[in-house]
Amino acid sequence: MSVRDLIPWGRSNNQVPTVFRDDDRNPFLSLHREMNRLFDDVFRGFDSRVPTFGSLSSFSAAWPNVEISNTDKEVKVTAEIPGLEEKDLEVLLDDGVLTLKGEKRSEVQDQDKQFSERFYGHFERRIPLGVEVEEDKIEANFKNGVLNVVLPKSPKAQSQVKRIAIKG
Repeated sequence: MSVRDLIPWGRSNNQVPTVFRDDDRNPFLSLHREMNRLFDDVFRGFDSRVPTFGSLSSFSAAWPNVEISNTDKEVKVTAEIPGLEEKDLEVLLDDGVLTLKGEKRSEVQDQDKQFSERFYGHFERRIPLGVEVEEDKIEANFKNGVLNVVLPKSPKAQSQVKRIAIKG
């Protein structure tokens, strides 16, 4: 196979190259075509329209983006929530589940928009903690679109951590 066979069509003619006509004889090209078809099928399931909060879109379920760190003494949750103010957020702890709620409002009326990829509306993200925390010592701060929540573990939860020796 020459390099020319890899080019889907030539500049001088619009013929389909022989690479694509006789791919049944070449197992690698058949595999390539099947892999492309597989990826097309997987990504076809994603909603190509602009996702909105509260919809069943595959993107809205994971917003806001969070980072969770778990040490021996505390659980720290950091969430990126750009475009919101502190008054638009609500942080709740109920039965071991941290809930981040809020609403992002549009600055302009819908009739003024021609195109938008921004997210607007209500959102809610629930994060199961899996450990007992000291509820009266929880700290949350919001600055520059980043929410930080520090949840100190209870002494009981800290004492339940056990190191297990690995034998080789």
